[in-house]
Amino acid sequence: MADEEYPGARAYVPANADLDQLRAAVQKCRGCPLHAGTTQAVFGAGPATARLVFVGEQPGDQEDRRGLPFVGPAGILLNRALNDAGIDREQTYVTNAVKHFKFTQEGVGKRRIHQTPEQREVVACRPWLATELRLIDPDVIVALGATAGRSLMGNDFRVTRSRGIAIAWPPPGMAPADRRSILLVPTVHPSAVLRATDRDDAYAGLVADLEVAARALAGEQAGRSGSGQA
Repeated sequence: MADEEYPGARAYVPANADLDQLRAAVQKCRGCPLHAGTTQAVFGAGPATARLVFVGEQPGDQEDRRGLPFVGPAGILLNRALNDAGIDREQTYVTNAVKHFKFTQEGVGKRRIHQTPEQREVVACRPWLATELRLIDPDVIVALGATAGRSLMGNDFRVTRSRGIAIAWPPPGMAPADRRSILLVPTVHPSAVLRATDRDDAYAGLVADLEVAARALAGEQAGRSGSGQA
Protein backbone atom coordinates (compact mmCIF):
# COMPACT_ATOMS: atom_id res chain seq x y z
CA MET A 1 0.00 0.00 0.00
CA ALA A 2 1.39 3.43 -0.95
CA ASP A 3 2.50 5.78 1.82
CA GLU A 4 0.09 8.75 1.61
CA GLU A 5 2.73 11.02 3.12
CA TYR A 6 5.28 9.93 0.51
CA PRO A 7 3.36 9.48 -2.77
CA GLY A 8 6.47 10.19 -4.83
CA ALA A 9 7.25 12.77 -7.46
CA ARG A 10 6.08 10.92 -10.55
CA ALA A 11 2.73 12.73 -10.76
CA TYR A 12 4.55 16.08 -10.66
CA VAL A 13 7.03 15.35 -13.48
CA PRO A 14 5.53 16.73 -16.71
CA ALA A 15 5.66 14.52 -19.78
CA ASN A 16 7.90 15.54 -22.67
CA ALA A 17 9.40 18.43 -20.70
CA ASP A 18 12.89 19.81 -21.24
CA LEU A 19 15.24 20.67 -18.39
CA ASP A 20 14.02 24.25 -18.04
CA GLN A 21 10.41 23.06 -17.82
CA LEU A 22 11.38 20.46 -15.23
CA ARG A 23 13.23 23.12 -13.25
CA ALA A 24 10.01 25.15 -13.07
CA ALA A 25 7.75 22.17 -12.37
CA VAL A 26 9.83 20.86 -9.46
CA GLN A 27 8.83 23.92 -7.42
CA LYS A 28 5.31 22.50 -7.18
CA CYS A 29 6.41 19.02 -6.12
CA ARG A 30 4.67 17.63 -3.05
CA GLY A 31 5.84 14.05 -3.45
CA CYS A 32 7.20 13.98 0.11
CA PRO A 33 7.08 16.30 3.15
CA LEU A 34 10.56 17.79 2.58
CA HIS A 35 9.15 20.77 0.66
CA ALA A 36 7.71 22.17 3.88
CA GLY A 37 9.84 24.88 5.44
CA THR A 38 12.34 25.16 2.59
CA THR A 39 12.94 28.21 0.45
CA GLN A 40 12.62 26.33 -2.84
CA ALA A 41 13.41 23.11 -4.64
CA VAL A 42 16.92 23.04 -6.08
CA PHE A 43 17.14 21.45 -9.52
CA GLY A 44 20.28 20.55 -11.45
CA ALA A 45 22.42 23.06 -13.32
CA GLY A 46 24.70 22.88 -16.32
CA PRO A 47 24.54 22.32 -20.06
CA ALA A 48 21.95 19.88 -21.38
CA THR A 49 24.70 18.48 -23.61
CA ALA A 50 27.03 17.64 -20.70
CA ARG A 51 28.85 14.34 -21.08
CA LEU A 52 29.71 14.22 -17.36
CA VAL A 53 27.08 14.46 -14.61
CA PHE A 54 27.68 14.78 -10.85
CA VAL A 55 24.97 13.60 -8.47
CA GLY A 56 25.12 14.62 -4.82
CA GLU A 57 22.83 14.01 -1.87
CA GLN A 58 20.61 17.08 -1.44
CA PRO A 59 20.90 20.89 -1.42
CA GLY A 60 22.36 22.46 1.67
CA ASP A 61 21.57 25.73 3.41
CA GLN A 62 23.25 27.97 0.82
CA GLU A 63 21.82 25.98 -2.08
CA ASP A 64 18.31 26.24 -0.63
CA ARG A 65 18.64 30.01 -0.30
CA ARG A 66 20.18 30.60 -3.74
CA GLY A 67 18.34 27.92 -5.72
CA LEU A 68 21.51 26.43 -7.25
CA PRO A 69 23.32 23.15 -6.52
CA PHE A 70 26.81 23.00 -4.99
CA VAL A 71 27.33 26.69 -4.23
CA GLY A 72 28.10 26.27 -0.51
CA PRO A 73 31.34 25.07 1.16
CA ALA A 74 31.07 21.58 -0.35
CA GLY A 75 30.59 23.10 -3.79
CA ILE A 76 33.64 25.32 -3.39
CA LEU A 77 35.73 22.29 -2.46
CA LEU A 78 34.27 20.31 -5.38
CA ASN A 79 35.26 23.10 -7.78
CA ARG A 80 38.85 22.95 -6.54
CA ALA A 81 38.94 19.16 -6.80
CA LEU A 82 37.53 19.26 -10.34
CA ASN A 83 40.20 21.74 -11.35
CA ASP A 84 42.94 19.56 -9.84
CA ALA A 85 41.52 16.54 -11.67
CA GLY A 86 41.52 18.39 -15.01
CA ILE A 87 37.72 18.66 -15.29
CA ASP A 88 35.99 21.86 -16.41
CA ARG A 89 32.92 22.30 -14.22
CA GLU A 90 31.34 24.57 -16.84
CA GLN A 91 31.13 21.53 -19.10
CA THR A 92 29.45 19.35 -16.47
CA TYR A 93 25.93 19.03 -15.09
CA VAL A 94 25.53 18.95 -11.30
CA THR A 95 22.43 17.85 -9.43
CA ASN A 96 21.24 15.99 -6.34
CA ALA A 97 19.31 12.83 -5.57
CA VAL A 98 16.89 14.85 -3.40
CA LYS A 99 15.73 18.29 -4.50
CA HIS A 100 14.69 19.81 -1.15
CA PHE A 101 16.90 20.62 1.84
CA LYS A 102 16.25 18.37 4.84
CA PHE A 103 17.23 20.03 8.09
CA THR A 104 16.52 20.56 11.77
CA GLN A 105 16.24 23.98 13.41
CA GLU A 106 15.94 24.79 17.08
CA GLY A 107 14.03 28.02 16.50
CA VAL A 108 13.36 30.91 14.14
CA GLY A 109 16.63 32.52 13.14
CA LYS A 110 18.66 29.59 14.42
CA ARG A 111 21.12 27.79 12.18
CA ARG A 112 19.58 25.07 9.99
CA ILE A 113 21.38 21.76 10.52
CA HIS A 114 21.61 19.25 7.68
CA GLN A 115 19.88 15.89 8.09
CA THR A 116 20.52 12.87 5.87
CA PRO A 117 17.45 12.02 3.76
CA GLU A 118 15.65 8.78 4.53
CA GLN A 119 15.55 6.14 1.82
CA ARG A 120 11.82 6.71 1.25
CA GLU A 121 12.57 10.38 0.58
CA VAL A 122 15.27 9.38 -1.90
CA VAL A 123 12.86 7.00 -3.62
CA ALA A 124 10.08 9.61 -3.68
CA CYS A 125 12.38 12.11 -5.42
CA ARG A 126 13.96 9.63 -7.86
CA PRO A 127 11.64 10.44 -10.82
CA TRP A 128 13.19 13.91 -11.05
CA LEU A 129 16.72 12.52 -11.18
CA ALA A 130 15.75 9.73 -13.58
CA THR A 131 14.21 12.25 -15.96
CA GLU A 132 17.26 14.54 -15.78
CA LEU A 133 19.58 11.67 -16.64
CA ARG A 134 17.35 10.45 -19.45
CA LEU A 135 17.32 13.90 -21.05
CA ILE A 136 21.04 14.53 -20.70
CA ASP A 137 22.11 10.95 -21.49
CA PRO A 138 25.70 11.48 -20.31
CA ASP A 139 28.67 9.19 -20.88
CA VAL A 140 29.81 9.22 -17.24
CA ILE A 141 28.04 9.84 -13.92
CA VAL A 142 29.88 10.54 -10.66
CA ALA A 143 27.93 9.57 -7.54
CA LEU A 144 29.02 11.84 -4.70
CA GLY A 145 28.39 9.93 -1.48
CA ALA A 146 26.18 7.16 -0.17
CA THR A 147 22.78 8.78 -0.74
CA ALA A 148 23.52 9.46 -4.41
CA GLY A 149 24.91 5.96 -4.79
CA ARG A 150 21.83 4.31 -3.30
CA SER A 151 19.54 6.43 -5.47
CA LEU A 152 21.41 5.27 -8.58
CA MET A 153 22.38 1.72 -7.61
CA GLY A 154 19.90 0.53 -4.98
CA ASN A 155 19.98 -0.07 -1.23
CA ASP A 156 22.96 -2.46 -1.30
CA PHE A 157 25.34 0.22 -2.59
CA ARG A 158 28.35 1.04 -0.40
CA VAL A 159 30.80 3.83 -1.21
CA THR A 160 33.66 2.05 0.53
CA ARG A 161 33.16 -0.99 -1.69
CA SER A 162 32.90 0.80 -5.03
CA ARG A 163 34.63 4.19 -4.91
CA GLY A 164 37.05 5.06 -7.66
CA ILE A 165 35.87 2.24 -9.94
CA ALA A 166 34.08 2.84 -13.25
CA ILE A 167 31.09 0.49 -13.33
CA ALA A 168 28.21 0.01 -15.78
CA TRP A 169 25.00 1.89 -15.04
CA PRO A 170 22.08 1.28 -14.80
CA PRO A 171 22.64 -2.01 -12.97
CA PRO A 172 20.81 -5.17 -14.06
CA GLY A 173 17.12 -4.96 -13.20
CA MET A 174 17.03 -1.14 -13.24
CA ALA A 175 17.58 -0.55 -16.96
CA PRO A 176 15.01 -0.65 -19.78
CA ALA A 177 15.87 -3.11 -22.52
CA ASP A 178 16.87 -0.32 -24.92
CA ARG A 179 18.96 1.64 -22.42
CA ARG A 180 22.65 1.90 -23.21
CA SER A 181 25.11 1.48 -20.37
CA ILE A 182 26.69 4.60 -18.88
CA LEU A 183 29.81 4.51 -16.73
CA LEU A 184 29.27 5.35 -13.05
CA VAL A 185 32.16 6.35 -10.80
CA PRO A 186 31.27 6.47 -7.08
CA THR A 187 33.23 8.60 -4.63
CA VAL A 188 32.75 10.42 -1.35
CA HIS A 189 30.71 13.58 -1.04
CA PRO A 190 32.85 16.75 -0.76
CA SER A 191 31.23 17.45 2.62
CA ALA A 192 32.86 14.24 3.91
CA VAL A 193 36.24 15.73 3.00
CA LEU A 194 35.38 18.87 4.96
CA ARG A 195 34.56 16.72 8.01
CA ALA A 196 37.60 14.45 7.70
CA THR A 197 40.25 14.40 10.43
CA ASP A 198 43.00 14.18 7.78
CA ARG A 199 41.52 16.56 5.26
CA ASP A 200 44.56 16.55 2.95
CA ASP A 201 44.44 12.77 2.59
CA ALA A 202 40.66 12.77 2.09
CA TYR A 203 40.95 15.51 -0.52
CA ALA A 204 43.66 13.61 -2.40
CA GLY A 205 41.38 10.55 -2.47
CA LEU A 206 38.52 12.60 -3.93
CA VAL A 207 40.77 14.03 -6.64
CA ALA A 208 42.05 10.56 -7.49
CA ASP A 209 38.47 9.32 -7.93
CA LEU A 210 37.62 12.31 -10.12
CA GLU A 211 40.66 11.51 -12.25
CA VAL A 212 39.15 8.06 -12.81
CA ALA A 213 35.99 9.77 -14.05
CA ALA A 214 38.03 12.02 -16.34
CA ARG A 215 39.81 9.03 -17.86
CA ALA A 216 36.53 7.15 -18.24
CA LEU A 217 35.03 10.13 -20.04
CA ALA A 218 38.03 10.40 -22.35
CA GLY A 219 37.77 6.69 -23.12
CA GLU A 220 34.05 6.93 -23.89
CA GLN A 221 34.61 9.89 -26.19
CA ALA A 222 37.48 8.13 -27.95
CA GLY A 223 35.28 5.06 -28.40
CA ARG A 224 32.51 7.09 -29.99
CA SER A 225 34.99 8.81 -32.29
CA GLY A 226 36.53 5.49 -33.29
CA SER A 227 33.13 3.99 -34.08
CA GLY A 228 32.18 6.97 -36.23
CA GLN A 229 29.48 8.29 -33.88
CA ALA A 230 28.96 12.01 -33.47
